[in-house]
Amino acid sequence: MSFLTYLEKNSPRISELIANYFRVDTNEDIKRYLYAPLAKYSSNGGKRHRPLICELAAGAVGGDPTKVSAAAAAIEHFHTAALIHDDIADESTLRRGEPCLHITEGLGLAINAGDLALSQVTGSVLDDKSLSESLRIRILEELVEMTTRTIEGQALDIGWARDGRFDLTIDDYLQMAKRKTAYYSGSTPLAVGAIIGGGTEEQIAVLRDFGMATGLAFQIQDDLLNLTGNKELLGKDYRSDITEGKRTLIAVHALMHSEQNTELTAILASHTTASTMLACAVDIMEAAGSLEFACDYATGLVAVAKAEMADKLEDNEYTKLLLQMADFFIERMR
Repeated sequence: MSFLTYLEKNSPRISELIANYFRVDTNEDIKRYLYAPLAKYSSNGGKRHRPLICELAAGAVGGDPTKVSAAAAAIEHFHTAALIHDDIADESTLRRGEPCLHITEGLGLAINAGDLALSQVTGSVLDDKSLSESLRIRILEELVEMTTRTIEGQALDIGWARDGRFDLTIDDYLQMAKRKTAYYSGSTPLAVGAIIGGGTEEQIAVLRDFGMATGLAFQIQDDLLNLTGNKELLGKDYRSDITEGKRTLIAVHALMHSEQNTELTAILASHTTASTMLACAVDIMEAAGSLEFACDYATGLVAVAKAEMADKLEDNEYTKLLLQMADFFIERMR
């Protein structure tokens, strides 16, 4: 089974698991103003790769993947909360082709729904009595660390935009992206799955590092696809990183190396939606070798991480799927 097939086969099961958290016995107005809109927003959840790789990590260390359900759901609840709040901060109107929650329900109710999703991050794990108390505490420590690091990354991303910061280095970008994306998109799901699966500390560390590398590659490939992906499929998101002035690895590299960095800075600061200006920015980045640099950087990250994991973990069906996950991220960039 390929990694993509694995996602497509199992994402409906995860979606049903997540939906169960919003089927509560409460009065109709609370359902109308909170649980129902949050359930609808959460149902548009993409491929659910975060909870599914949490399951794979448990299996990779010889554990039972079914035991991670609550922790996997917790990570997906965090993802939902982050998207709701990101949509508000970025003043977005669409999320995966559907109106954002603050567009359909208003700003106040959207913030409130995001807060509930955040509360489910801890609540899901605390309610899972199949895990020992000490194990629940350890998982909660992981989730608190994940939440804190992600919020730190978001602070950098938003703060740089607010203050018009373009004096950034590659290391600045990597510190932001690791925090904002890699912890919750790779590192923490794999570490949590390995912990619940009964992995050794060495196995947990290897999977954590693998998740950090692939999570960072995941962010870089998203940045690349935003600029060079299918315009029809991306819709309004096509080249939106330029409009929003995002400090992506590609943009930072170009600002450091292009002779046209003054022109690029002006475009990124203008919040333009003009297709000619967006194309001009991409041309500047490409001429500076920044697209190629980003692709090569992500490919190198994944190659090193795969070699480490293949050396340290048993060669079973779960490990093979995780290795395919890394390849899947890179293939999407080509």
